[in-house]
Amino acid sequence: MARCLRPLFQRSGLMCPRTQPGELARVHSSQKQNPPDSEQTSLYIHWPFCLKRCSYCNFNKYIPRSVDNEVMTECLQQETRTLLQLSRVSQISSVFFGGGTPSLARASTVAAVLETVSAHARLCEHAEVTLEVNPAPAGRTALPDFLSAGVNRFSVGVQALNEASLRVLGRDHDPQQALQTLEEARTLCPGRVSVDVMFGIPGQSVASWESELEEVLRVCDDHVSLYQLTLERGTHLYKQVQQGEVSMPSDDVTASMYRSARKILEQAGFLQYEVSNFARQNAVSTHNLGYWRAQPYIGVGPGAHGRFVPRALGVAHREARTQTLEPDYWMREVQQHGHATRRRIQLSQLGLLEEVLVMGLRLTDGISHQHWAAFSPEADLHQVLGASADIQELQQRGILILDDRGLRCSWEGLALLDSILPVLLLELDTFFHTDMQMDRERSENP
Repeated sequence: MARCLRPLFQRSGLMCPRTQPGELARVHSSQKQNPPDSEQTSLYIHWPFCLKRCSYCNFNKYIPRSVDNEVMTECLQQETRTLLQLSRVSQISSVFFGGGTPSLARASTVAAVLETVSAHARLCEHAEVTLEVNPAPAGRTALPDFLSAGVNRFSVGVQALNEASLRVLGRDHDPQQALQTLEEARTLCPGRVSVDVMFGIPGQSVASWESELEEVLRVCDDHVSLYQLTLERGTHLYKQVQQGEVSMPSDDVTASMYRSARKILEQAGFLQYEVSNFARQNAVSTHNLGYWRAQPYIGVGPGAHGRFVPRALGVAHREARTQTLEPDYWMREVQQHGHATRRRIQLSQLGLLEEVLVMGLRLTDGISHQHWAAFSPEADLHQVLGASADIQELQQRGILILDDRGLRCSWEGLALLDSILPVLLLELDTFFHTDMQMDRERSENP
């Protein structure tokens, strides 16, 4: 298997394959059933509005002249209520308010959504309720109100503590404001504040990145998320790079940045538990762990994604769901139909196992045999992957481990995950369809 392995550090999300609006698609259709989903799920709430668009961002966000907070709140409550009723889940394990810039929402909106959750499902005791915070003055001054509304964890999007980097990124805060926001968040939620920082920014060197990370560690709490800046088509930064106004660091430089960051964080007492996430004092993000462990979750708000079984519709399989993107259309559909689900894609066993692999291998612990068996009781990891010459080569190179504990990447392999995954997914697909062919032959020749 002679192939170049490339590094992976950026954000990861599961995207739905394209279908027409309202269409229910069947992906990797088979007769085998998905494992029953838990009566417990997590909830993601998307607030799509921002004051300005950062130069690198291609997320689903909007810069409106004004926001009708009352209508937006009512629609978030209505869609939450409808999707909880569709799922028939009995309890919510965590809630995450993301965006966009959810710290621009009113605290009363957050409180109203949480009240709706509690009215239709039990919000677990000590459930993690996270709010993404933009470290501009408006976000900082609202933190006490969000705490009173029910938020108990803040994720602060510092991104950089360097003036030049913040200008390149198009951020609307300065280093001092970021430090003040972190201090306020730590005072309100000690031990439950995460900080997002980026590397691979134009003009950034390995030495300047290490210095900046050291400064972050002097002021941060117990959770750090590292993200490599990625160049996305259609963004202002993409145009700047195309026109030669700025240049991105090379792959070798960003790989060195990631390696040094992992070592610096380890020396500071942080344990890496996922490709981009580090925690000490066991301050891991339980909400994001649910994604990486392929647990069900409900997505509410414009453009939100979800993975759950809509039991109220008589459906037995997990669906991948996407809500209408544009806020005005989303609100109109919610007012008319109770929700604005634009796409529903029924996941078969193979589709679900692909997600288990893609998300689970982001974790340093990887995928245990017990976890895999919950989704694939008929074929274990050794049966699916153990006989592959390509997988054996990855093991011999020391970047992939398949043993009695399960499947995981080595320290070196975790940085190469985006090149390892296609090999694993091909083997999974080959095994699955070979197994299906054998089942057909047995049924035709009893």
